[in-house]
Amino acid sequence: MTLNQAVIKRIEEICEETGRSVCDICLSAGLTPSTVYELLYGRTKQPRIITIKLFCEGAGIKIKDFFDRDYFDEPEE
Repeated sequence: MTLNQAVIKRIEEICEETGRSVCDICLSAGLTPSTVYELLYGRTKQPRIITIKLFCEGAGIKIKDFFDRDYFDEPEE
């Protein structure tokens, strides 16, 4: 799994865990939903850390919790 795929997987997990949509989480954080959708649909290959941070804020989690998954330990590139 590449780092980009791991980020996508984690975003999808957070949406499922919180029962909220990507759009809802983004709007809660003041983040344009299209920014995250571009990542999810593969148009953005290198997400910015500020995008991930804002997404986390909208979801009500800390950024360290976002990356606290085994599949982030050794992603392929």
